[in-house]
Amino acid sequence: MQYRSGKELRELFLSYFEEKGCKRYRSFSLVPDDPTLLFTIAGMVPFKQYFLGLKTPEVKRATTAQKCVRTNDIENVGRTARHHTFFEMLGNFSFGDYFKEEIIPWAWEFLTERVGLEPDRLYATIYLDDDEAHDIWRDKVGLPENRIVRLGADDNFWAAGPVGPCGPCSEIIYDQGPEFSCGKPTCTVGCDCDRYLEIWNLVFMQYNRDEAGNLTPLPNKNIDTGMGLERLSSVVQRVPNDFETDLFRPIIDKACELGGVKYGEDPKKDMAVKVISDHIRASAFMIADGILPTNDGGGYVLRRLIRRSARYGKLLGIDRPFLTELLPAVRKSIGDEYTELVEQACAIEQILKTEEERFTKTLSQGSDLLESEIRQLKKKDINTLPGSVAFVLYDTYGFPLELTEEMCEEEGIGVDKEGFNKAMDDQRERARASSKQTSSVISKNAYTELADILGPSSFCGYDRTSCDAKVIAIIFEGKEKDFIAEGESADIVLSDTPFYGEKGGQVGDTGVITAENVIFEVEDTIYPVNDLIVHRGRLLKGSIKKNQTVTASIDVARRKNIQRHHTATHLVHEALSKVLGQHVRQAGSIVTPTFLRFDFNHFAPLTTDQLREVESIVYEQVLSNLPVNTSIMPIEDAKKTGAKALFDEKYGDEVRVLEIPGYSSELCGGTHVKATGEIGVVKIIREEGIGSGVRRINAIAGQNALQTFQRFSYLSGTMMSMLGEDLDSVLGRVEDLLDEKKILERKNRELQVKAAMSDIEESIKPCASVNGVDLIMEKFENMNPDLLRQVGDRIKQKYPVAVILLAGIGEEKHVTLTSMASEEAVSKGIRADEFLKEIADLIGGRGGGRPTLAQGRAPDAGRLNEAITKAPEIFARLAAKG
Repeated sequence: MQYRSGKELRELFLSYFEEKGCKRYRSFSLVPDDPTLLFTIAGMVPFKQYFLGLKTPEVKRATTAQKCVRTNDIENVGRTARHHTFFEMLGNFSFGDYFKEEIIPWAWEFLTERVGLEPDRLYATIYLDDDEAHDIWRDKVGLPENRIVRLGADDNFWAAGPVGPCGPCSEIIYDQGPEFSCGKPTCTVGCDCDRYLEIWNLVFMQYNRDEAGNLTPLPNKNIDTGMGLERLSSVVQRVPNDFETDLFRPIIDKACELGGVKYGEDPKKDMAVKVISDHIRASAFMIADGILPTNDGGGYVLRRLIRRSARYGKLLGIDRPFLTELLPAVRKSIGDEYTELVEQACAIEQILKTEEERFTKTLSQGSDLLESEIRQLKKKDINTLPGSVAFVLYDTYGFPLELTEEMCEEEGIGVDKEGFNKAMDDQRERARASSKQTSSVISKNAYTELADILGPSSFCGYDRTSCDAKVIAIIFEGKEKDFIAEGESADIVLSDTPFYGEKGGQVGDTGVITAENVIFEVEDTIYPVNDLIVHRGRLLKGSIKKNQTVTASIDVARRKNIQRHHTATHLVHEALSKVLGQHVRQAGSIVTPTFLRFDFNHFAPLTTDQLREVESIVYEQVLSNLPVNTSIMPIEDAKKTGAKALFDEKYGDEVRVLEIPGYSSELCGGTHVKATGEIGVVKIIREEGIGSGVRRINAIAGQNALQTFQRFSYLSGTMMSMLGEDLDSVLGRVEDLLDEKKILERKNRELQVKAAMSDIEESIKPCASVNGVDLIMEKFENMNPDLLRQVGDRIKQKYPVAVILLAGIGEEKHVTLTSMASEEAVSKGIRADEFLKEIADLIGGRGGGRPTLAQGRAPDAGRLNEAITKAPEIFARLAAKG
């Protein structure tokens, strides 16, 4: 059998099925257009709608090398020869065209004649009652009866997920030889060991499984096959596992180089290298497809992979961020099939670097805390880590729960997941309580009933600012009413309206509804339920009756300001993509008459230069006075044009596309200016982080931007007058003043430390001594942790072999604790973190840190004296255990 690289095998497969009439598609994104899946987990996922008969395929035959991510067995990665998070699935598909009689002989021909596998090493498994597949293997291919094996649903009935297309399958098995066997007398096809290796799965898609588990025949019989490129490569390249193929080996070698280890000498280090090599491939491809590290969904999986890699790097002795150094090896090993790794190289590197650096800062501290907790548990003969500790590791140190579980498992300790989940729920409840908003006093049921009766509201506001209409419903205090009188507040539904209801981030219009001797002030326009536009406001004059003809007129000046900010939002969005990379995706927005707010996925704060570049790109479009075009089209056509869409947004069959020719195209139902020049001025006034992996830009446009520039001019003029400097010198003068302030603050701290030391200089002495280690304790009024640490450093000069406990009592009687231990004290078993934790527990507080330095807090000083009294006893007990 001829040696072939992974790249050559990929091309051999795709070319073969092109010869069979299949259209070759580039790999689809790892983010599927499927709400039931986090990731693309198989080659058939992008074609799922075709298999279900919900869409008509443009071709009957297709073939792909599809990027896939599966993380259900992440803990097995590195432990077995075949488990991966990221892999390439070689697949060919038939949508109601060829079926079993064609694909089974083709598969045999490809493996034996094109790849060159030995026919006498190949077996086929089939579903228990699939006689049709059995006969094709025996009669058409010529496979001996003893190498056709019938297996049950667990092995030979396949599905892409809990719901969706499925059917019986036939797996092609390669016998790697007795040296790969588990050695059991029962070892044969179907055994879990590595001897009989499944290399290709031929799925005969015949059914659809619904949420209840029921199977119904699909409109057409289809074929879906999948063969892991990594597995095929290991067989062809004659290596014992996937990690030693050319798809992994460059990454493995680089990881070994960084860790200063040699592959094959230490099983534990080999496992660490394999985990890193697998996870860096998955991470790079996930970021290239727009996934960013977050605390939920696919972003959480990415974060977990990066942080798991960092932890295994630490086990190899790599004490710095290193993952970006593996990226060239990833690109080398994967070949040039996936151009996104090159196109998004900068973004991949920056996101990996930022995430790894964040975790590296807390990895050591979190590991120390966990190791300390595990030591305490073992001393007490307890084998479960409290959920509250797992939550602190997650919330404070960024340890995914699964990482904590894995580290505990290595020490024979379980984790209280129920307690962890309760702590998570408690935190969410606190967050909900802090951001609780008053809900509407009006029942939504009235609106639901109205929407069912009236259907979608008619909106003419794209082209008109006023229109005549009939009052078709009045809602007063949650109920329908036939009329309202002067002074009453109500919600009004019209037969037609120019008022835009709040939707898609754009605020609702305001204005008036008028008739003879009638003025109803519209204070807001909303969609309480889908497609029903409601005008909320107060009747200033007269009375309004149901079925009355009125004139609806929006506040035109306000609408124009909203339009300026909405079109400016699109300009900013596209500019961010150009400056930062195509991973930038909208995560939320608000468009008002006075400002715009745009939330987007990105991994780091924007630099001043980046913000300036974004503004420059936006200004260029404004000055070019480009037309702003809108068109209605089927959503499939819109996607083909490349129009951007919100991933979580639900769209109808037809969508409105907003295009700024040569610049951007997005799905948007809002109102906009006719040309970019109408915006006037756009100024970014703030950029900030609002969550992990999410940034926010606040900007202003039009008249509001002009007013802000005028205010900046006034403030700068005032500062020049106050400081007696010209504009170019003001910043330097302010920096000088801040430097002077820092110097004065430092001198003040030094004086405070001197004062504290002078108060205790004569009285300071050990209150206990064990094994040559002194215990020093002192209390102070109104002293912060920084000052306590400085006082501790001074005490250490006088007592170099000691454990020090200092308590600062604040004005509100809360307690700040600082504990220090010399290296010699630690070597004798007395750690600052363990000592402080026990003291903090006595006074109802908490704390932690390192063996030589720990800090803590308690809400009340009431039990401090009691704790200080017991401290020598705790000190002696810790020393005795050491």
